[in-house]
Amino acid sequence: MYASVTDAAGEPVTGLTQADFVVSEDGQPQEVTTFAAGEFPLAVAVGVDRSFSMAGEKLATAKRATQSFLQLLRPTDRSMVVAISNEADVIAPLSTDRASQVSAVGRLDAWSTTSLHDAIIAALERLAPERGRQALIVFSDGADRYSNHTAAEVVERARRSTALIYPIAFGKTRPPLLAELAVVSGGRSFVLKDTRDLEKTLGTIARELRHQYLLGYTPGRPIVPGQPEWRSIRVSLKGSRPGIRVRARDGYQTES
Repeated sequence: MYASVTDAAGEPVTGLTQADFVVSEDGQPQEVTTFAAGEFPLAVAVGVDRSFSMAGEKLATAKRATQSFLQLLRPTDRSMVVAISNEADVIAPLSTDRASQVSAVGRLDAWSTTSLHDAIIAALERLAPERGRQALIVFSDGADRYSNHTAAEVVERARRSTALIYPIAFGKTRPPLLAELAVVSGGRSFVLKDTRDLEKTLGTIARELRHQYLLGYTPGRPIVPGQPEWRSIRVSLKGSRPGIRVRARDGYQTES
């Protein structure tokens, strides 16, 4: 699993070692046997809500945000763009061709209703077979009226995914689902109340994705074949570190 460590200003904390981390599963300490720090291969999907509820300035801002974020990625990072309306349309496939992706985003206009839940699940399914780190960035007002999947099903799929989810909500409040997706995946959610905060928000996400820690362990309690169960994970740092926050996925589902 990947862990992000940030300081009181929300900036990445670098230079940590394996000995700095404490990992527990279902409340029991685990021995960290795999550790790496730095930049890792990244496959990222960017979902842009283009439904009628986003028409006007919100969609224009979401498009600019998507284009800006794509330009902040490293040349070797692979990215894709998903247009969210009543369907999840991949308007730019996973690749390093940032120019064509930026162009595809520029052609987006408001269309149809919102199936946000279905689109998030579809994006996670597309990322699932990719190697290395996975991330999903979602620009949306959080409204969903026509999905086949419920909010609970979206959260359950996020728990089974290895992707870090970074929802950016347009409006005055953070929709509960978007906040929960960030928590369970180890990502981070934002509310964009003022478009002047946009560049700062995107820069924060890009820097965080560049500086993460890879942690691995073998569960002290063996996994029993045929008995699937949910196991919670907590990652922290040793000692008192005021203002420091560690974020990682909150657990995993054992195989059936």
